Amino acid sequence: MGRISVRVYSQHYVDPEDGVTVLCVDEKRLFAHDHAPGIRPPAPRHPESRREFQYSRNGSSTLLAAFNTATGEVYGECRERRTASDLVAFMEELARRTPGRVVIIWDNLNIHHEGKDKRWSAFNQRQGGRFSFVHTPTHASWLNQVECWFSILERRVLRHASFRSVAELNARVEGFVSHWNEHEAHPFNWTFRGHFASGHDGEHDERVRARSNGRRVAA
Repeated sequence: MGRISVRVYSQHYVDPEDGVTVLCVDEKRLFAHDHAPGIRPPAPRHPESRREFQYSRNGSSTLLAAFNTATGEVYGECRERRTASDLVAFMEELARRTPGRVVIIWDNLNIHHEGKDKRWSAFNQRQGGRFSFVHTPTHASWLNQVECWFSILERRVLRHASFRSVAELNARVEGFVSHWNEHEAHPFNWTFRGHFASGHDGEHDERVRARSNGRRVAA
């Protein structure tokens, strides 16, 4: 992955054009696992007790989410499937909520591309051509800031939870989205500008601080 291509994303995060909203979009598969109660005894040389590993599967859903890099707000929908039609419907609602010019940053999943129906050209035509789409390079999902937010969701809501149904799972996730937007939303402190650490070609690693009120990416 070239240094120039990486700088493109950092530029959108650190110094976006005036009047442009930058949204990082992706999907996360959610699983309604109901873990068996109880604590397993500590393993040898590991004093910490361990959670029971058995669980029942109660279905799954998909979270479609957009992270606003300027405000840290998240718009998300839990859907039964992750099809092109689901994503287009999600994007239509996102467009309704986001006036003006919009840059969408997402990965190379097949439904993020045109397809035979030219879905995103048609979508953009309906929106008056105000959307631009930027795809992250292969093996560079870390360039998409919504992945940072997914990590927070995983640690704080999903990792150690049990869900008896998909409805319960979706309600918990959507509740966290609302909580985040009301009480915790903040832009991430994006420090990577596209220059890798010194030693690759003698060039020092350059870092800049995004307009984030001093907050770090991790939460």
